[in-house]
Amino acid sequence: MDIDDFTRMIIFSHPTGNANARNAIRGLQDADLLASFLTSVATFDGNLYDRLSRLPGFQEFNRRRFDTGLQSKTRQNPYRELLRLLSTRAGLSALTRHETGPFCIDAVYRSIDRFTAKRLARQAHAKSGSFTSLKRQNCPPLPSAHLSAAYAYEDGALETFSTAKSLGLCTIYDLPIGYWRAARKIQTEEGQRFPEWASTMPALIDSEAKVERKDEELKLADQIIVASSFTAATLQEAPFALPEAIVIPYGCPEVRKIDGVKSTCESDRRSPLKILFVGGLSQRKGLTYLFEAADQLGSAIELTIIGRKPAAECKPLESALTKHRWIPSLPHEEILKEMSRHDVFVFPSLFEGFGLVITEALSQGLPVITTPHTCGPDILTNGEDGFIVPIRDSQSIAEKLEELHRDRTLLASMSAAARQTAERNTWSQYRTRLTEAVRSTIETKLS
Repeated sequence: MDIDDFTRMIIFSHPTGNANARNAIRGLQDADLLASFLTSVATFDGNLYDRLSRLPGFQEFNRRRFDTGLQSKTRQNPYRELLRLLSTRAGLSALTRHETGPFCIDAVYRSIDRFTAKRLARQAHAKSGSFTSLKRQNCPPLPSAHLSAAYAYEDGALETFSTAKSLGLCTIYDLPIGYWRAARKIQTEEGQRFPEWASTMPALIDSEAKVERKDEELKLADQIIVASSFTAATLQEAPFALPEAIVIPYGCPEVRKIDGVKSTCESDRRSPLKILFVGGLSQRKGLTYLFEAADQLGSAIELTIIGRKPAAECKPLESALTKHRWIPSLPHEEILKEMSRHDVFVFPSLFEGFGLVITEALSQGLPVITTPHTCGPDILTNGEDGFIVPIRDSQSIAEKLEELHRDRTLLASMSAAARQTAERNTWSQYRTRLTEAVRSTIETKLS
């Protein structure tokens, strides 16, 4: 079959539409490859969620904002996600309990997976002229263009891919974090090292049904796309054959411009070095090692932590937060502003798919101290725009921070290099590379 005989179109699903998904959709749309986008809640100029986003307490809907040009191709299934957001705000934790709550994030992902599978079935029925049953299910039709592939994300792909396979479509799986067997291994070790932190690590409480579902999704994938070399390497833990993953790092936000050459990095070395961490307050992020490094340096640094505490109580975390400046949550733009007020970003994660906060920090001129278990090796040049230190090594973190505290000239140089790195690694590049990978995958599958 000649692939050029058809319009190569993709049905794309993501339950919440985060930054990387938005850019993937935009790239496919710009390349005329996108047939339909399926999600829970999508904000467009003038729609209900746009109006709600202007009200106090409803800024969450701004995080679900998409380009107006995508609106005609978007199908929404919002109810379970809206109830999840309402339950969270009302403190009804039983309704959002991990895996079992009717409005938990797992339920949202499964709902969008079913929703997408139905639309794929709709396409098959449309070709055969059998519309009646699906009309009764209130399933609006997909665009009439020929579908070649389904693109879906971890935990939201099983039914989509099963249906796609039955229709002879290519299946493209986006794995945003490392493989679950590798995650469980590392986090089990951490739970043994720090038992009081075990409740903060979700890989230790995922049910067997959930991880079996992850494996079934992987087995159905014709192609796997990941954002870091580390994530690709974790797939070696899979006990079954998989296609070689394509590594496409995410992009950096627009680089912060500064006046002249002045920056906070040129402050007097007698003043404390301003350190920032942003992320979920879990031991998966390596927080104990950051807190240990901070304790070693004492008054030489000022540490700010931005992130929500886990639902389960963690006494060591509570104690550590009393010693440092802690901000539970900020809008994205405010996080970028907060980054620009600091000197160094520290992200000692033990297990990460990428770490978008790393690219965000670089865009604000912050050198980054991170580990090989992030996008660090794919983005950073060790010693120029940041440092890559071993996981579980508070001493190395402290040494790098102390070096930057003493040598503000080095700090200023690394700050400039961080901005240059961000300028070289753009979202535009990500969109181009993703589109090329998707096109190549479809051509290989259908040729």
